Amino acid sequence: MKETHLMPSQEAGRKFVTREIEGAVVMLNLLRFRSVADYSATPELNPEKSISGKEAYLKYIEHTLPFLEKSGGEVLFMGAGGDFLIGPQDERWDYVMLIKQNSVDRFLRFESNPEYMKGIGHRTAALEDSRLLPIVEGNGK
Repeated sequence: MKETHLMPSQEAGRKFVTREIEGAVVMLNLLRFRSVADYSATPELNPEKSISGKEAYLKYIEHTLPFLEKSGGEVLFMGAGGDFLIGPQDERWDYVMLIKQNSVDRFLRFESNPEYMKGIGHRTAALEDSRLLPIVEGNGK
């Protein structure tokens, strides 16, 4: 069974913070949805009828946008993915997003906001696998 990635490891979080990125950071999100959302970890968020992973993720986005925007972040791009043109041929990503945040500090404050965290179960229910790559414009660190 392939290893999945839904949350950052402690080591990855440490590397991200100690990278000392100055200024804005853009997060490249690659997302693979479950066919049916799995709310077993957060039954309090479970809708009355079963929904797809994509539908659960859209609930997560709806919940998240006000917190993202209040923190100074913005969605630069959201759209359908698919198979790689260059890359592993057995790997596909259903959805791709680019999220810009003004600084690493603002990103960390956004991510740790208790009100934002109340809706993160939609994301967990939605995703089969994901990747999150912080990218910096120019020749950054």
